Amino acid sequence: MTAAASPEPQHRAHAPLWLLALVTFSGTLAMHIFVPALPIAAASLGASVGAMQMTVSLYIFGLAVGQLVYGPLADRFGRRPVLLWGLGIYCVSGLAAALAPEVHSLIAARLFQAMGGCAGLVLGRSIVRDTAGPQEATRRLALMNLMVTIGPSLAPLIGGALATALGWRSIFHALFGLGVVGFLFTWRMLPETGAPGAPGAPGSAVSARDLARNYGKLLRSPAFLGFSVGGGCATTSMYAFIASAPFIFVDQLHRPAHEAGIYLAILVSGVWLGSFLTSRLISRVRVDRLMIRSNALSVAAAFVLLGAALSGHLSVPLIVASMFMFTVGVGMASPAALTQAISVNPQVIGSASGLYGFTQMAVGALCTALAGMGHRNPALASAIVLAGAGIVAQLSFAVALRAQRRADAAAAETLSA
Repeated sequence: MTAAASPEPQHRAHAPLWLLALVTFSGTLAMHIFVPALPIAAASLGASVGAMQMTVSLYIFGLAVGQLVYGPLADRFGRRPVLLWGLGIYCVSGLAAALAPEVHSLIAARLFQAMGGCAGLVLGRSIVRDTAGPQEATRRLALMNLMVTIGPSLAPLIGGALATALGWRSIFHALFGLGVVGFLFTWRMLPETGAPGAPGAPGSAVSARDLARNYGKLLRSPAFLGFSVGGGCATTSMYAFIASAPFIFVDQLHRPAHEAGIYLAILVSGVWLGSFLTSRLISRVRVDRLMIRSNALSVAAAFVLLGAALSGHLSVPLIVASMFMFTVGVGMASPAALTQAISVNPQVIGSASGLYGFTQMAVGALCTALAGMGHRNPALASAIVLAGAGIVAQLSFAVALRAQRRADAAAAETLSA
């Protein structure tokens, strides 16, 4: 059953958007905030650089895997209790990280912190879709993205300031405090938004067979696969450039190291602008058209960067301008692709949100790894990855929309019969 064929409930629970942004923000903030403190923590714990990098890489791993777990659990037990459990894990593991006596304890605490923090990433999106129809959900997701994208841009600055002034452990005390605030507000203000009595409603028994069945339905859906793979290629592919940016600006263009952070902050503002534009355009432009056109903007920007890299005309203004346009497209495509993906099967919205998030992380990791293979010319390598990912996204969206139209037509015939 597709989104267009499914009836929209007339009365929906209300979930404060700022609260959903807060619990989502917690997970993304913790991913970036510790990076500036890695050398300080390594010296304090007597750990190697490789061991400290594990505190970051395992956090990303935890975010990816956790998204596969929370969605199905929320479909069965309800959004509210599962989110509270996730925030509880986030709080406890943050405190454990702050008190970690050695690096292996810190690595374990970071893994559990990610497993708790990704509850907000998955369930924040699911709750938005629970409480709004497709058009309104896209607008609310865009607004939530506006608030959440502040995290990655501010996190390194906050982490560096805390580590310098109060020591690296203060970062985890701050994350613990943020988790407690999120837990208390969720407990007091967030209602259950799942649909009672529906298949997979809160309170039903959960089993590995049920989880596998839910994921099987989604993985057999060309529409869902197209929207999720396309959404990942259209959005998290930008990680390929972010990971390469210090080498591009410092090694290739011979700019001071501190400038790379400024340029990356400008790019993050492009995502913010794109989300803002989506929140304004969604009432006038269909979701599918917005998704296709915004990714086309990113593809065009990626080819501008690729042309400059191939012709040897790279410059800071050109790179920043082209990547700013790329990230504007990312900010516009992200809520549209997400809304389309999790609306394919309204009975398993939580599972769809988790699998979509996992796909995004996997695509981002793959694009970053591919860009890293071109270490001799990082600008060219990242441009090729971005352009290729953009083309894959357009093709995936086309396949998904065609499959969705066929499913809608079949559903209409069934209803008329």
